[in-house]
Amino acid sequence: MLGSLSPDRDPETVLSFWFGALEGGFADAGRRRDWFSADPALDASIHERFGALPDAAASAGLDDWLETPRGMLAFILVCDQFPRHLHRGRAAAFTFDALALAVARGGIDCGFDLALDLDERAFFYLPFEHSERLLDQHLAVGLFTALRDATPAAQRQLTGAWLRHAQQHRDLILRFGRFPHRNAALARESSPLELDYLGTASDFGQG
Repeated sequence: MLGSLSPDRDPETVLSFWFGALEGGFADAGRRRDWFSADPALDASIHERFGALPDAAASAGLDDWLETPRGMLAFILVCDQFPRHLHRGRAAAFTFDALALAVARGGIDCGFDLALDLDERAFFYLPFEHSERLLDQHLAVGLFTALRDATPAAQRQLTGAWLRHAQQHRDLILRFGRFPHRNAALARESSPLELDYLGTASDFGQG
């Protein structure tokens, strides 16, 4: 499970908790499994340590983090990833997506993403993949394509996996105009086509 220390509002603590020590720009295999696991212990750890941070971000309490690439990445994690652990399976998991996307868009506009390591850049781009707007999905595929192309050949399968996931998310928006996996949490009625898909689809977690 991801590391555990006392809670605080330091962006470097958020990054250390999430990524651990990177080697060649990548987290270790155990850390990568943690990122998308449905682990109640991990969810509880994020709640205990960082549960107040998304609301703080939304109320401008973390705006000083936005002054550096690493601080902005920590801000994006707080708004894009942590709510999915804090509110798993509920509508609140997506409450801060628009804020994460706006910050990521601004960071890319000023090149902050390019100052980060490869796995770090992937999480900078995830808010675009989590958007239900098709233009954002196309941008996500472009960003993850650039990330794969910037990766040394020996590690390209890792960023290639990020790209495949981005393409799969884009294809869902092309097909349905939204993520059917979110319908239950958001109290949206699924169409017959979505129900057929959900009955056979591989798991995208919370989308």
